[in-house]
Amino acid sequence: MPYLQLHDVHVHYPLKSAWGVTGRVVRAVDGVSLVMERGDVLGLVGESGCGKSSLSRAIMQLQPITSGSIILDGELLSALPARELRRRRTDFQMVFQDPYASLNPRFTIYSTLLEALTRRQLLKRNEREEAVAQLMLRVGLSPEHMHKYPHEFSGGQRQRVAIARAIAPRPKLLLADEPVSALDVSIRGQILNLLLKLTRELGLTMLFISHDLLVVQHVASHIAVMQCGRIVEYGDAEQVFTRPQHPYTRQLLSAVPKL
Repeated sequence: MPYLQLHDVHVHYPLKSAWGVTGRVVRAVDGVSLVMERGDVLGLVGESGCGKSSLSRAIMQLQPITSGSIILDGELLSALPARELRRRRTDFQMVFQDPYASLNPRFTIYSTLLEALTRRQLLKRNEREEAVAQLMLRVGLSPEHMHKYPHEFSGGQRQRVAIARAIAPRPKLLLADEPVSALDVSIRGQILNLLLKLTRELGLTMLFISHDLLVVQHVASHIAVMQCGRIVEYGDAEQVFTRPQHPYTRQLLSAVPKL
């Protein structure tokens, strides 16, 4: 059985004016169907505004869907009661685009990671610092900085903290929504390699969202191309890059700088 299944998912936003709701809608996601097997790394690509982030938020149940179904490990997510959904949320976690906005500035790194760790397991008081230290080491951060606040870290370090927080409850599905687009070019490769390393070591299934085809080519085994809320092409990464079938995919590839 596939681990993640999306069947004809729609996400619509009502258009409003100064006088209230107009009755018209923006079709951010317009009938998307996808299947991911365990261990897959699927790259979802498309230009800004095509609906990628709306789809990821719908999978995370942060955005209600208008119609369709999202099935995770055989369970229909939209049918789960709120309490059961909170329990299941440890199985699917997200790394957001902006490392400056995704961390609570009032929490130290220790508090942020400890909260994520205790979602899955109970830790005794004398075990907590060691657990946080091991988690920080896993993402390439020094444990001696665990009692610092997010503003004391660089963008790349904050994104490492965000990744550590996402893997802390030992999820099976990781959604990475443009995780390197807000970072310096010199740091992007390090974060991408870290994500790939963790995916292999932890046996994660990952949906990697980006507008950058070169980034997606580096990490994904399969690629889905999204245009105006719809999937217009899907296939093996090599096939999509060497033999694109849809005109939109060919346009995206033609826009990639050639060195």
